[in-house]
Amino acid sequence: MFISQIPAICSRDVRIAERRRKIMASTGTITVMLIVLTAWLIAVSIFLARMMGRYRRLTSGIKKRDLRELLEHASEKLNEQNASIENLQETLNLLKKDEEDHLQKIGFLRFNPFVDTGGDQSFCLAILDRHNNGIVISSLHSRDQTRLYAKKVLTGKSEGQELSKEEKEAVVRAQKS
Repeated sequence: MFISQIPAICSRDVRIAERRRKIMASTGTITVMLIVLTAWLIAVSIFLARMMGRYRRLTSGIKKRDLRELLEHASEKLNEQNASIENLQETLNLLKKDEEDHLQKIGFLRFNPFVDTGGDQSFCLAILDRHNNGIVISSLHSRDQTRLYAKKVLTGKSEGQELSKEEKEAVVRAQKS
């Protein structure tokens, strides 16, 4: 009887070993699935925490946390800011247009027009706007006196009076500045 039970016992042991191998394989699969699910759960938790923080910041200062009221409030604020931006844009455009007429380019040149005086005490000062319109002021210093001259400049050239070489140089320097 004992010998006759050997094939049944061996067959049973083989089946038990087969079941153990399947259980071990499924345990590895289950472990991998648990790790993936844990990582996914952590990612979802972080995302949810961030969203809750944003929601709290969005609803701070509002007594009743009604979504419709919240959206209406945000829409009003957005409309106010858009109107403010439009006003600022209009002001900026006016300032840009007005800026073109402001004197903004300066050219300065010191020189000595007379042989008998020492030092470069005479000068030419050109002050121009964006379109190279403006004035040239010249100061000629001699031993006895100092004289000032002013000439109008339109588009980089004198209107009505000839510019001296020093005055032309001052205008060129102003145009480059």
